[in-house]
Amino acid sequence: MTPTPPTGTATRPADTVFELRFTSTPRGARLARRLTSYCLDRWGHPYGSEVNDGASLVVAELAANAVTHGRVPGRDALLRLVREDGLLRIEVSDTRGERDPVVRAAGDDEDAGRGLLIVGAIAETWGVTARADAPGKTVWAELRAGGPAVSA
Repeated sequence: MTPTPPTGTATRPADTVFELRFTSTPRGARLARRLTSYCLDRWGHPYGSEVNDGASLVVAELAANAVTHGRVPGRDALLRLVREDGLLRIEVSDTRGERDPVVRAAGDDEDAGRGLLIVGAIAETWGVTARADAPGKTVWAELRAGGPAVSA
């Protein structure tokens, strides 16, 4: 079965916005990353391209943080991709507003702790905002997506 193409909102056409509600589990985070790659391929940024690989890595890190540090049992996380004017905005929302992400330098012998450093290296900019329509926070990043991509 082929995933459904991105859906639009009342203010944006379908080929500029993608939203996915995913379970706050490692499997859900993996699905968010894979569907990001699929969506970007459909938007004209093929698998293996700098934009596709960079965005997939950013989503992997943000989704992993959401399910590891922002998880509330029974509550989903939300991935939102928006492309506009050569930028790709990635948003990952969770329901733990009291736990902001922390950038830290992990030691050489640590397996974790570098995710936000990776996001910062790939993204033009990133940050955290409180969710206006639900409890929790949204961690977002913006990446340069080059010229206009071809819509599928």
